Amino acid sequence: MEHKKTIKGNASLGMLLLKGRTFIALALLVIYFSFSAPNFMEWSSIVLLVKHASLYGLLAIGMTMVIITGGIDLSVGAVVGLSAMIAGGLMTEGIRLPFIAGTIYPNVPLILLIVCLMAIFVGLVSGALIAKVRVPAFIATLGAMYVCRGFAMLRSGGATFPNLFGKKELGNIGFDIIGAGSLVGIPYIIIVFIVLAIIASFIMKKTPLGNQIYAVGGNERAAVISGIKTVRVKLFVYMFSGFCAALAGIIKASELRAAHPATGESWEMIAISSVVLGGTSMSGGVGSIGGTIIGVLVITVLNDGMIMMGVSTFWQMVIKGVVIIAAVIIDLVQKDLQNKAALAARIK
Repeated sequence: MEHKKTIKGNASLGMLLLKGRTFIALALLVIYFSFSAPNFMEWSSIVLLVKHASLYGLLAIGMTMVIITGGIDLSVGAVVGLSAMIAGGLMTEGIRLPFIAGTIYPNVPLILLIVCLMAIFVGLVSGALIAKVRVPAFIATLGAMYVCRGFAMLRSGGATFPNLFGKKELGNIGFDIIGAGSLVGIPYIIIVFIVLAIIASFIMKKTPLGNQIYAVGGNERAAVISGIKTVRVKLFVYMFSGFCAALAGIIKASELRAAHPATGESWEMIAISSVVLGGTSMSGGVGSIGGTIIGVLVITVLNDGMIMMGVSTFWQMVIKGVVIIAAVIIDLVQKDLQNKAALAARIK
């Protein structure tokens, strides 16, 4: 009897450690880089790290919802680049009106609205292909990634839109404040991320839509039978993911005061790895916004810490790849243990 209790206790402890693996990894990384990386714990470095985490976190929040439904969105990095280029083009070139041979320059709020609507439309198209045409999510969003990246290049012929400060006489000043400004000492990018994280967490935990997102990822067939409009749910998560990518693109262009078509390259991988590290299952039905935030912090601490230590970019890629593979393996182990525990409970 004592032996069984010991085994059960060890199993419970092992499951607890698996569930808290991301937080443990974050704590260990912070401790390690505090001693190994120069200036890692300086206030300016911490603020910069949180800003990086916030930018990647915007993508990861949308990606969390997508992956919980059992999907994937490979287009978010390209949408970041396209969003930056559209914002940059509207700032510097405005909108040409051939029928009156003139050009209008939208103000900053209108630019933000146009960019966000464009990104939401990209998500709508991807979601429709996946939910209605039954194109696999990987293929649909991979295609969207190439289309968006291509349009980003075409927007300027591959060139950069520099000096996005606007002009007072054109009524479009203030764009640069979005990425560089702050409120009571807190950068706007961090505030935007916190607000979006709270909204997304509320949706997932407190609304019927959140329950439906989990239901679609857990068992889509059962969700259909229970009356859930799965097409609408999928459309929402891909549109929301596009919206998150638009915010990231706008903020990045504003921060740099320039827009380049390559902005956001490989960011989809950062978002996916953050979501997986945060405990969201790639098979769907399991995950949380809180877990994703910790996952984003792990990736950002690892990335910034290695840069401060002067680790080669090539080794950084290798280490990140190993971390992602390890996260997926641990997730599979956790699921296997949970299935065995559930089976044992039923037999008992």
